[in-house]
Amino acid sequence: MDGETKRLIRVRAAKRARFHRSGYGTKKQLSDSWRRPRGLHSKQRQHRKAKGAHPTPGYGSPVAVRGLHPSGYEDVLVHNPAELEGLDPATQAVRIAGAVGMKKREQMQARAAELGLKVLNPKETARSAAPETGTEEAEEETDE
Repeated sequence: MDGETKRLIRVRAAKRARFHRSGYGTKKQLSDSWRRPRGLHSKQRQHRKAKGAHPTPGYGSPVAVRGLHPSGYEDVLVHNPAELEGLDPATQAVRIAGAVGMKKREQMQARAAELGLKVLNPKETARSAAPETGTEEAEEETDE
């Protein structure tokens, strides 16, 4: 990733706004996810200064880095090991789908490592968490 792309990602992060829905700070049950204010007397709909900003065109990110992961890679969602083939490790990173089971995930993480692909959501698998075989033998000897 070149220096200009890194700079644009920093610019995108610096100017990114968080838009809150009207009444977010006053009512406990309201989430902070944006909802357009529609009330007749809504001060936020009337664009009063202290009532929160609206999503408008000026808040967009630079076109060169729009949609990129904060690491600078293009995020590619994969569901099976066959989808790992043909991906470019220099520009693309892999996100394994949530519905993929642990057995297939182990295969996919191993194959991604072979291909040099970055996995954005790696999980510790049973193989990587398994203790070494030498320690099991030592425990058996101490029990006797």
